[in-house]
Amino acid sequence: MTPRGTTPTIVDVAREAGVSIKTVSRVLNHEPGVHESTRDQVLKVVEALRYRPKQSARSLAGGRSFLIGLLYYDPSAIFVGSVQQGATVRCRELGYHLVVESLHNDAPDLRQQIDRMVMALRPDGMILTPPLCDNPEVLAALRENGTPCVLMSPERDLRGVPSVRMDDVHAAEEITNLLLSLGHQRIAFIKGPPDQSASAARYQGFVNALRAHGLEPDPELIQPGAFTFESGREAAHQLLSRRQRPTAVFASNDDMALGVLAAAQRLGLPVPNDLSVAGFDDSPTAALVWPPLTTVRQPVAEMARTAVEMLVTGQRPDASAGPADEADLHKVLRHELVVRDSTRAR
Repeated sequence: MTPRGTTPTIVDVAREAGVSIKTVSRVLNHEPGVHESTRDQVLKVVEALRYRPKQSARSLAGGRSFLIGLLYYDPSAIFVGSVQQGATVRCRELGYHLVVESLHNDAPDLRQQIDRMVMALRPDGMILTPPLCDNPEVLAALRENGTPCVLMSPERDLRGVPSVRMDDVHAAEEITNLLLSLGHQRIAFIKGPPDQSASAARYQGFVNALRAHGLEPDPELIQPGAFTFESGREAAHQLLSRRQRPTAVFASNDDMALGVLAAAQRLGLPVPNDLSVAGFDDSPTAALVWPPLTTVRQPVAEMARTAVEMLVTGQRPDASAGPADEADLHKVLRHELVVRDSTRAR
């Protein structure tokens, strides 16, 4: 054991675990090819000695910064918070740190901002969320800087660029089918902002479900939104002030659905007796409002965790050159339909 009062070194860990220094390094860097029993033994010694590797030494030894960047521009703080939570936890588990940066998708100096950021931080990879993940200027800047990236919920998959998503189209079909099964035919839909790929995908799922039941979307029941509470409330006031009101409203995210609930209450329309309301995302507030919101649980935190794993695995020096085929680069995680009290049969 190391003498009392001295700081343990990697040599001490290797000696106590009965392995080489290289093996200890591979365990600490979460590299493959180490037998599970050996990995467990090294980690027990690390914990017993309270050994903590110096970040600077790790960086110099492996040519890595052990920093993962998260770039976002999104009006929904709930979405960004879930992404940050999932990515932060997984980075910590893998010995990395997360750096979060907000960039305006339409900033005139967007490319210069990215160049300065990469030069200052030297991140080992970047996670891009919508709409930045679909911005060709962002993608070109990172490609030219040699910075790997993973796209979260992009509009389309790019060859050779890892991505992780859920099936927004199918999820929107499921929630629309639920409303149809409850006897609703005058179903209104509140869109998201046009620069978000999820907006078009969720609207497409809504249309697909209607047409599968022999219905066409009514233009008078389609309202624009911005994934914000206020835009949902404004859209709902437009929809619910009509002589022929919808019997159900599907807002394409929970923030807007909460705005619909507020508008219905202001107009004296009880939910779900006079109006069924459904959202999308299953944000924390969805289960706290009254009535609790029917919605789709989007695995946002899990998508962020997966994005971190894809970046870290792709950087390991002794890892294989890449996935076996292109399909392995693009992961689709499962969603869940969550039925609560804001919807009911007509």
